[in-house]
Amino acid sequence: MCADKKLFDNRIGKTKVNRLPKNPEESGKRGRFPSWLHRKLPRGGLLHQTQEIVKKYRLNTVCEEAKCPNRLECFSKKTATFLALGKTCTRSCGFCDIDFSKHPSPPEEDEPQRIALSAKNLGLKHIVITMVARDDLLDGGASHMVKIIHALQKELPEGTIEVLTSDFCGNKEAIEVVLKAGPDIFNHNIETVRRLSPRIRHKANYERSLNVLRFVKGKVPFLKSGIMVGLGEEKEEVEEAIRDLKEAGCDIITIGQYLQASHHKLQVKSFVTPKQFKAYEVYGYKIKVKHMYSGPFVRSSYNAALLKDKAFKKKESQ
Repeated sequence: MCADKKLFDNRIGKTKVNRLPKNPEESGKRGRFPSWLHRKLPRGGLLHQTQEIVKKYRLNTVCEEAKCPNRLECFSKKTATFLALGKTCTRSCGFCDIDFSKHPSPPEEDEPQRIALSAKNLGLKHIVITMVARDDLLDGGASHMVKIIHALQKELPEGTIEVLTSDFCGNKEAIEVVLKAGPDIFNHNIETVRRLSPRIRHKANYERSLNVLRFVKGKVPFLKSGIMVGLGEEKEEVEEAIRDLKEAGCDIITIGQYLQASHHKLQVKSFVTPKQFKAYEVYGYKIKVKHMYSGPFVRSSYNAALLKDKAFKKKESQ
């Protein structure tokens, strides 16, 4: 238990904070972790089984590399989000703790099969594949993502596949290559509001991400995107982002609290209250977004299987 608690503390990130806000219900104040960001450690032995399977197949997970605060919970449910194309990224975004390299190692030829076998061993019915940005490759890694999708389709023919991709530098041919492989959900995050995008994202930009989503619209069963809050955005700007994503064709929008993974990364500006997260969700549904998932611990791939099930059921009932 002590080892797990230490791991949890490390993975949630040591957010730099000042004293507690006078009114913890105010989202505009920054202080120590508020009550809604404290969690109980998960119980059960599946956590270590998941770790062993990932280790056996020599795989990277965004859960570990990005220091996701949900890692222990997800591993305890025998699920993980795979990180393809290595664990070093050719971009160095201010919010992300994944290692940076201008010249990462070439894609590993057997990675698609290793991912497929790991997903099969874990018993996953919905598989989420995310990727580092690979601006060093001519197609941004699109052809490698296709190999992963095909390997999963072969090993888990009844499974559904969600890809969380980079913007491929806006290369529509690369995006089309991925789409033709037949993912069930295509996810690309705009990450933040328009005003903050230049400071928070490296190379990627708000409008290009929207263009990626517009291009994908109607070409997959479900289109998904998300943002982080707590970086200094205003409520109206978040609502604008939700509208932009809806107009771009997104079926599923996720909104979660930004947490500083290390002292090298952007500081948290505010801890957004559960009440405000609910307000964003209500706003999304008000403007006819099909599926909103908004909360302090929400991440792009968090409870992705549950979101997928809800989306498919709703579509089938229409």
